[in-house]
Amino acid sequence: MEKLKVLVVDDESRMRKLVKDFLAKKDFYVYEAEDGAEAIDVFFAEKDIALVILDVMMPKMDGWQVCREIRAASDVPIIMLTARSDERDELLGFELGVDEYISKPFSPKILVARVEAILRRSNIIGADNLITAGKISMDKAAHEVKADGKTVDLSYKEFELLNYFMENQGIALSREKILNSVWNYDYFGDARTIDTHVKKLRSKLGEQGEYIKTIWGMGYKFEVE
Repeated sequence: MEKLKVLVVDDESRMRKLVKDFLAKKDFYVYEAEDGAEAIDVFFAEKDIALVILDVMMPKMDGWQVCREIRAASDVPIIMLTARSDERDELLGFELGVDEYISKPFSPKILVARVEAILRRSNIIGADNLITAGKISMDKAAHEVKADGKTVDLSYKEFELLNYFMENQGIALSREKILNSVWNYDYFGDARTIDTHVKKLRSKLGEQGEYIKTIWGMGYKFEVE
């Protein structure tokens, strides 16, 4: 599958590099622009950009104007970044058709998770929406899970946890790794959070809950026998 293209627009080179590095790890192809005018040039030169990450405060043309120009021609998802935490800015962003609004400083992991979530909602990421393991099937787009043919009602986090297990079949996963991956940030809370979710997930999956094996003193492994 061809890499999805993301345009990162920020006048701080350090910020662009940080975001680019995290996106590249997730196999995105990243274009950069250091001001609004360059952003417009790059966006219209590259017709298949999947998402734009756009700083508000920039020289030559600010993020709002860039957003207006892009929106006049395209419905591409846009994430706005700002150092200000002003409700009026947020309202203006949403009026202009911004999909997400993130205040600086932010976690690059969270930003990447938001990028992926927006692209899934937009059906731009969708090739791997259906996954199966044993008698469990998952439709990510419909947010639906079936175990032995019966629909299973899962909470958002239970769904994300099961998805992570299914995508990492046969791999021993520590509680720390699960927390960092499923909760999308470095979680310093009680590791029993994982155990509670796993217990509920196993119960809801019935006999298929046995696919989730406990590795004592470490974490869990999802394995279909």
